[in-house]
Amino acid sequence: MRFVHLFSCSAILRPFAEPSAHATAPHVVLKTNYGEIELELDPLHAPATVKNFLHYVRSGHYDGTIFHRVIGNFMIQGGGMTADFRQKPAGPPIKNESANGLPNVRGSIAMARTSLPDSATCQFFINVRDNPFLDGQPQKPGYAVFGKVVAGMDVVDKIKTVPTQKYRTPAGATFDDVPVQPVVIESAREKTR
Repeated sequence: MRFVHLFSCSAILRPFAEPSAHATAPHVVLKTNYGEIELELDPLHAPATVKNFLHYVRSGHYDGTIFHRVIGNFMIQGGGMTADFRQKPAGPPIKNESANGLPNVRGSIAMARTSLPDSATCQFFINVRDNPFLDGQPQKPGYAVFGKVVAGMDVVDKIKTVPTQKYRTPAGATFDDVPVQPVVIESAREKTR
């Protein structure tokens, strides 16, 4: 899936929720061929999105996928394609939770989708800068943030600088901003703390 439309927002955004004493926010470690990225998820503000993401993590879906779209002054996107550009099977789309008040700021992780608001499945992106135009409003869906990078932002910054190209698959599909050398998510695992 690719971004098709971008949205602007003037909503007041709240910071990421601090985990309460009764519930610890889940952490997921993405082990890539560039290093590890640790994510803290926010089930309080994005319950359906976090549940969906953890389903893919627990099933091993992300193992061997790539960051197939890298735009150095915007974001890095992955989670759905293998290194040979085969799309991995995905489950049903989920409800868009972009009106949850979590902003698309540097280091946040959000769901990728098509132009249809409720079309996100397995693909996600990590913002490499503040991207407020992706934020949602109650009447204008954006891109649902569901967590943030808490370790390994230096790895994200390495990935955002990789050389990219336009890529044409053997089936004839064309993709822009594809890393020349694959950026592989070798594994995605919940971190036990």
